[in-house]
Amino acid sequence: MNKLISKIFKLLPSRPVYAHCDIPCGMYDPREAQMAAATVLKMVQKLKEYPEDDLNNKVRAITIKEEHAQICKQEILILWTDYFKSEHLEKFPDLHDLIWKTAKLCSDNKRAADETKARELIESVDKIAEIFIQTKK
Repeated sequence: MNKLISKIFKLLPSRPVYAHCDIPCGMYDPREAQMAAATVLKMVQKLKEYPEDDLNNKVRAITIKEEHAQICKQEILILWTDYFKSEHLEKFPDLHDLIWKTAKLCSDNKRAADETKARELIESVDKIAEIFIQTKK
C-alpha cells in the first residue's frame, strides 16, 4: 500500500513552495510575554496562600509558574531574534542587555518561588514591551 501511494505521489506534478517567517509582518506582540510574567507572579503569591499540607495545589502552582516562565522566555527571545533589528539597537542601545537579563530572570523564576524576582520579571518585560511599542511609531 505504501509503495502504491509513493508511486502516485511521484506521478503528481510538483512545484516549489515558498514561505516567509523572519520578517516583521506585524504578528509580533509582547503581550503574551507580559501575561506569562503576570502568571508567574500570581502563582508565586498563590504558593504562599496554600497550607503546607496542600501538596496537590502547590505542585500545580509550581508547574504553572515554571511553564509560564518558559513561555515568557520563549516570547522574549522570539522578539529578540525575529523582530528587533539593528536599527532598534541603535535607537535603544541597552536592548541587548535588557533582553539577556530578562531571559535570565525567566530562568530565576523557574528555579525558585521568589516574589521579588517575579516582580522584577514583570518590570523587565514591561520595559521590553515599551521599547517594542516605540519601534512601531
